[in-house]
Amino acid sequence: MAAVSGLIRVMEKAARKAGGKLRRDFGEIEHLQVSRKGPADFVSKADQVAERTIYDELLHARPDWGFVLEEAGIIEGDPSKPRWIIDPLDGTSNFLHGIPHFAISIAVQEPKLDGSGWGEVTAGVIYQPITDETFWAEKTRGAWLHDARLRVSARRSLPEALVATGIPFQGHGDFAEWSRIFGAIGPEVAGIRRFGAASLDLAWVAAGRYDGFWESGLNDWDTAAGCLLVREAGGFVTDYRGRSQPIHSAQVLAANDALHSKLHKLLANALK
Repeated sequence: MAAVSGLIRVMEKAARKAGGKLRRDFGEIEHLQVSRKGPADFVSKADQVAERTIYDELLHARPDWGFVLEEAGIIEGDPSKPRWIIDPLDGTSNFLHGIPHFAISIAVQEPKLDGSGWGEVTAGVIYQPITDETFWAEKTRGAWLHDARLRVSARRSLPEALVATGIPFQGHGDFAEWSRIFGAIGPEVAGIRRFGAASLDLAWVAAGRYDGFWESGLNDWDTAAGCLLVREAGGFVTDYRGRSQPIHSAQVLAANDALHSKLHKLLANALK
């Protein structure tokens, strides 16, 4: 077991504090489903409260670091110090409909040494409040679920592979592109799942629950921690052209080495 660093403890503390509030608010959703106004405003406030809780905790712990926040946007810090990338509620639609599959994602991104922008992600935490699961990773120290080491699945064959994706919806994403990819991958694999929280999809690839994952049109806060988790669990993360970057959000394809190459071939051929 790896000793948990002070940085991961800070991140997990913030996630758990916000997660407790989300868990409490989630219990109210069932009662709001039947109201005329509906639960949408309530969920929006829950999202904002979670973000503020995380922000306050992390600001106290690292007062000179900057933030990339889903709700509040970019808050600049000392440009020579890392910054936080935060999604306070990934899986908002699930939360809104009373589906217990959502997460908090927190990542640490380092500034480039030459001062030209932002580079590697060196730490990540993804916390699922309902199952009380903390997935975490640090660069070169592996990926973990609590104190258990994570490894991507060992499956090498597409017919055995269970793959996750995100489906375009209501003005978000390229449905024609997704349909071509689905048409190429679907017939070759054991199954495709769409659970509606990209951070958890990536954490589950790292844990070997899924064998692969693809999606496009995401944001940095959806994938920053998850990309690190997959890589530290021995997997590969690229864009649709096979290029590797610290964070993949516009396009992400994640899997173990054997399946990544096979999925990438299917995907690339579908988009020719």
